[in-house]
Amino acid sequence: MNILKSLFTGILLATAFPLMAEEQTTPGFISDDLFIYMHSGAGSNYRIVGTVNAGAEIQLTNTEQNGYTQIIDPKGKTTWVESQYVSTTPGLRNIIAELNGKLADTSEANSQLENQIAQAQNTIDTLNSKTAQLNNDIASLNKQLSSTQAKLKDQDTNLKKEWFYNGAMVLGIGLLLGLVLPRLGGRRKNTMENWN
Repeated sequence: MNILKSLFTGILLATAFPLMAEEQTTPGFISDDLFIYMHSGAGSNYRIVGTVNAGAEIQLTNTEQNGYTQIIDPKGKTTWVESQYVSTTPGLRNIIAELNGKLADTSEANSQLENQIAQAQNTIDTLNSKTAQLNNDIASLNKQLSSTQAKLKDQDTNLKKEWFYNGAMVLGIGLLLGLVLPRLGGRRKNTMENWN
């Protein structure tokens, strides 16, 4: 008799509380009302055991009765809520929160990119400044080179002139000596011949 009583109690409990055995659950979400009431059973006539906020992620036990769905709330409590407030897709609040997170990540990435662009611009400005300085140095060196080349050309011309003048002087002195010396030598002979 005790065995029958235990068996009957087990069957009664299994039908009254079908979640006692381990079941697969699927993720779900509460729709975007402010909050909804959770009941101890599948109907509004059951005791209210708490509330669950809109957008909260819950677990669905895949059990529905009388327009109510059995859920496991974020605190792990098994309760019933109206099926119209349950969804398997995230509500607007979750989507907005996710988008805000992505926007914050994007803003941070943009900020990092702007910092990198600013650093690159500073590097470019520094390189442009160095390039301008090098161009000024090159222009100055080109002027010095042109001046030195002009001086070398003038010096070469002056050297050629000096050699020309020196050659002309040697030639002039040679001609003069060539004309004067024979005459001086010729008069002496005449004078000596006269004495003999």
